[in-house]
Amino acid sequence: MKTSIETLKKGLLTLFLKSNCPLCDRPTEAEFCEYCQRQLQRCQLKNPSHFWQADLPVFVWGAYGGILKQAIAALKYENQPQLARPLGQWLAQAWLQSPAANRGKKLTVVPIPLHASKLQQRGFNQAELIARSFCDFTHYKQQPLGLERIRATDAQFSLSPQQREQNVADAFILGKSLVQHPPTLPVLLVDDIYTTGATVRSVVQTLRRQKIEVYGLVAIASSHKS
Repeated sequence: MKTSIETLKKGLLTLFLKSNCPLCDRPTEAEFCEYCQRQLQRCQLKNPSHFWQADLPVFVWGAYGGILKQAIAALKYENQPQLARPLGQWLAQAWLQSPAANRGKKLTVVPIPLHASKLQQRGFNQAELIARSFCDFTHYKQQPLGLERIRATDAQFSLSPQQREQNVADAFILGKSLVQHPPTLPVLLVDDIYTTGATVRSVVQTLRRQKIEVYGLVAIASSHKS
């Protein structure tokens, strides 16, 4: 938790010192320049609630590709943690305007965790930073340490659907905050990208085994067609 806060502060300091857009290098006073922000907002899906159905409801802000893919990559791999703030805010705005939000319903927000080795390498969990921004806007309660990833799994993008399920099986346990303070509200999971759903299904199984209600997942992007 401390590491991610320090990394975010460092990223924000870098933002103000450089004053350049991390996607195009144009001068900017915000996280993205006006041009890139307009291009990013065009990535928003017309119906983010398209996948809000079945046993695992999923709410996705945008289509994973082009400049949105570039922005998420910059956030995760180019040490640009400040980019989580606008992404989380856009996700929250779309969420509150959708039927899935079920206005007035209170939720506990839990980010999908990174394994400790990857967290140490990256310096922050992008899902946690997105969740923080999301909660700043929605005013939902957040449990940043609600889950723990106990197995260092392989990158999912290179695996078949069956391999993805095996890769993340039993990879998660309840984190200390949910163990010490079991949620009385349904859990809303947060991640950056939604692909096959293998990771989320593993997390949901972990929570449901402990009789914790899962409301659904919100994510910045998905490669699925809506």
